[in-house]
Amino acid sequence: MFLRILLLTAAILAVGVTPVLAQDDPPKAEVENEPEVQIDITKEKTDGIQIAESAIIVYSGLRGRLGLDQVRKTTVEIGKTTYFQPDGSKRNADYTMRIIRGESFGEEKIRLDQRFPNAEYAMVFDGGKVFGVISNTVFSPRDDAVREFNSRIVHSIDALLRYKENESEVELKESTKKMGVDYYVVVMTDKDGRETTYFVSKKYLRVMILEYEADGVEYQRRFYDHNYAQGTLVPYRTVLKADGKVIEETDIATVTFGQQVEESWFVFNEA
Repeated sequence: MFLRILLLTAAILAVGVTPVLAQDDPPKAEVENEPEVQIDITKEKTDGIQIAESAIIVYSGLRGRLGLDQVRKTTVEIGKTTYFQPDGSKRNADYTMRIIRGESFGEEKIRLDQRFPNAEYAMVFDGGKVFGVISNTVFSPRDDAVREFNSRIVHSIDALLRYKENESEVELKESTKKMGVDYYVVVMTDKDGRETTYFVSKKYLRVMILEYEADGVEYQRRFYDHNYAQGTLVPYRTVLKADGKVIEETDIATVTFGQQVEESWFVFNEA
């Protein structure tokens, strides 16, 4: 850990930045090196690609795109999610998410297991479709459940960090300030036309907020408690709002990259 901090400090000093360990911190939260794209992360950004590439540098712990891919070949994430129901009640779930990284999202394999007090099931994305699993039996999820699961993938920080692999376009909009924090505003449009707006802290080049619209509903996801896991930056807490109301809170307990994840987690025969 000391060595990583020392290297990070040296790299920052090399580009003329004074290292700051504090986060942008409005209430409870707001707080690359890519050989083919030379980015000075200390300078004011003038286009969306510069911001996306700078974010890759930050989230990879200065490893760049290839380094991020190498560390995150697989992911095993364990945590808790609270879902807020329209009637005011709450549903709590323990979850485990397993990912085998693909060259693009179309080749990704993702499995999200959720354990509620009275039910347990999994949602699986195998690069071609989304299906559900209960007790090793495949079922077809409701359309809204599929949309929600897909939204976790296409409207995410990782989607911005992998804009190039996914053939997405990024465009810089007018900067803004929220709760005292200055943000770059970047709109990413994927090759299917789905848009995500990212609010990137000018001070730390971290994504603090993202927004998107689906089925007439305005969604906003905020990211908190950034910390390093195996040298890459991870927000350990997220809050999702729909039309201004909190509908989901997620807290990561542990996240591990690079351990073996068997293909069998993602392969099932239709019932």
